[in-house]
Amino acid sequence: MEAPTYSSKQVAEMLGVSPKTIPEDARKDLYTPDDVWDLRATLNRFPDKIGHRRQLFLNFKGGTGKTSLSTSYAWRIAELGYSVLLIDLDSQGHATKCLGYEGEEFEKTLLDVLVRKTPLAKVIQKSTLPNLDFVPSNLSMSTMDLSLMPMAGREFKLRNALKEVEAQYDVIVFDAPPSFGLLNLNALMAANDLFVPVLADFLSFHGLKLLFETVQSLEEDLNHVLDHVYIVVNSFNATFKLAKEALEALQTHYPEFLLPTIIRQCTKFAQASSEGRPVFVADPTSKGAADIQAMIDNVLPRLVAAATATAKKGSQQAG
Repeated sequence: MEAPTYSSKQVAEMLGVSPKTIPEDARKDLYTPDDVWDLRATLNRFPDKIGHRRQLFLNFKGGTGKTSLSTSYAWRIAELGYSVLLIDLDSQGHATKCLGYEGEEFEKTLLDVLVRKTPLAKVIQKSTLPNLDFVPSNLSMSTMDLSLMPMAGREFKLRNALKEVEAQYDVIVFDAPPSFGLLNLNALMAANDLFVPVLADFLSFHGLKLLFETVQSLEEDLNHVLDHVYIVVNSFNATFKLAKEALEALQTHYPEFLLPTIIRQCTKFAQASSEGRPVFVADPTSKGAADIQAMIDNVLPRLVAAATATAKKGSQQAG
């Protein structure tokens, strides 16, 4: 995928400034991602600190639009100035494809890191955004669970592998396959935020129940407590009565986890993924792009508040 270009209005939105704030000698018709990054540094318009987040997009039920959501989310927060690493955990390599690459182009995947002890830094690839890196996936990843099975400390392999690079990134996003296995257990143990994309149908409740039971067992058995769990309703069609009823049921049973932002059904969103492009590249004015931005606007203040509280607590303890 070629690097995107942006209008002055888009650049101003990313930087959180008026277009008039852009210095005259830096104004142009179209801006590259590198131009935007240089402007961000010139104007000192870096986003609020959120600590180092490790965010997992997971649902044991397939077909929830998880990869489209996770890749567009990762792309957008990178556009907003955060340093992001997207790790593709699915052997189908869909997240890799959504960034415009084919998994088979790459010799090494996370399998080489967790099983063959290749340093993670040697597997990380650069995307067309200067502050968005990714770890690709391909069909070789299909043997991951079998390879991890006999290993000691197998559920902590991913968490340990991240230690060498996590300080370089504000956010590490994991796109997971719709299954329960050792790799997804590793992802849960490495994550501190969990995003659960669901469709507004009653079949989604079965996957949610199993996932929350798994999260609870990790708390009880391995003492791993997630900081945040967000349920994201995806591909919502308000004209369907059953969709409205399912949404009401989610609001009743999971009110503390359900994000108020709903991702509406959007053909541009699905089309963008099939073309190997995040929705913010394919159609930044689409409903899908607007809804993901709204989701980010809902989540980021929570992360900023948590990071601020943690920093304040740390300074008080040090004093």
